[in-house]
Amino acid sequence: MQATLQKTLGTFQLWGIAVGLVISGEYFGWSYGWASAGTLGFTITALFIAAMYTAFIFSFTELTTSIPHAGGPFAYSKRAFGPLGGYLAGAATLIEFVFAPPAIALAIGAYLNVQFPQIEPKTAAVGAYLVFMTLNILGVQIAATFELLVTLLAIFELLVFMGVVSPGFSVAHFVKGGWAGQDAFSMAAIPGMFAAIPFAIWFFLAIEGVAMAAEEARDPRRSVPIAYIAGIVTLVLLALGVMVFAGGAGDWTKLANINDPLPQAMKLIVGENSGWLHMLVWLGLFGLIASFHGIILGYSRQIYALAREAYLPEYFAKIHPRFKTPHRAILAGGVIGIAAIYSDELIKLGGQTLTANIVTMSVFGAITMYIISMLALFRLRRAEPEMARPFRAPCYPLFPAIALVGAVVCLATMIYYNWLIFCVFVVFLLLGYGCFLATAPQRQRKGSDGVLAPGRQ
Repeated sequence: MQATLQKTLGTFQLWGIAVGLVISGEYFGWSYGWASAGTLGFTITALFIAAMYTAFIFSFTELTTSIPHAGGPFAYSKRAFGPLGGYLAGAATLIEFVFAPPAIALAIGAYLNVQFPQIEPKTAAVGAYLVFMTLNILGVQIAATFELLVTLLAIFELLVFMGVVSPGFSVAHFVKGGWAGQDAFSMAAIPGMFAAIPFAIWFFLAIEGVAMAAEEARDPRRSVPIAYIAGIVTLVLLALGVMVFAGGAGDWTKLANINDPLPQAMKLIVGENSGWLHMLVWLGLFGLIASFHGIILGYSRQIYALAREAYLPEYFAKIHPRFKTPHRAILAGGVIGIAAIYSDELIKLGGQTLTANIVTMSVFGAITMYIISMLALFRLRRAEPEMARPFRAPCYPLFPAIALVGAVVCLATMIYYNWLIFCVFVVFLLLGYGCFLATAPQRQRKGSDGVLAPGRQ
């Protein structure tokens, strides 16, 4: 008998996963948006993205509780649109979750380099992969408990950061040059606000990964909605707080285009030798680790679910006989992530940094998945009105429509400003489609091109 995933996760652990998946986005990545939009322009962009994500999460929760499946968006889209729809959502989700960890790993390396200049950031990034792939393999209960702990520490550290820089906070610092380098708004600031969209999305990217843990929740129909809603509220408040306090700490232009904006912002207030700075570097690692560790959990479940349904080679659908985790899927995503860390020439496109381009690639996958998921919600409401829906999207159809329109605007804008990366993204989808066609006979033998039933395992 084939081993299966274990149902062990509770509500508090799912909340820890929801926030932990994302919280590294409060530590780095978002400040690249200042480079193109300025502090004030980026604030407008971030508020727009926060509204889109809030509407999306309230809508996405309906799908997660109706179809608690390790494949998450893959399962919803397959049910709504058949095998091809399932492939497209699954591939987009996989790109999102496989490309987010190398960006976070590079930030972990940058944070460690602040404390230990002799440590090469990429070497530290690979070390992070080895440590946290191992921890994920050891069991989901261990992984989720660790995730909750480091998430709580990361939230505490963000609050400490705000408290430490608050004495030196100045509105004048935050607004100076806040409209793409200008002190007053003009139409010239608008393109920069659109170009900053991927970095505003980084504030919230991957919160939907809780869907991939729903199959391992003890009571997903009750715990998932609580985890999602509490998670998005937590993240919106932290994102706005961190952005405002960092921008008001001093010359914010020194914080754009770097991987460690919070230590550098604190340095403007307390100096280079302060104990507060060293504490931030050490505790700040918990935020990066929380997301890194959580997203490894997410990508492994996506690979596992796709392989289990024969959309990827069945080799990756094996569960470790002792630890009951998809160990082969965990290792496969790690190999791709480590390759991305060392693919400077391949991924340095459009004159942006390696980290910025990896972030953008991950966001392309996320936005594509958001669009397909909202379309699947509308489709299932019409095609299966009697399907059990323990949680129904409030203000339907307004909330899913807001999420859908917002995601389409984001995708169109990102294609315009990141054409080369979009072309690479499309190449990945086409390569995946080749795998989808190659595995068709395997799916036919298994009968897995049929429609997934709710909660199928």
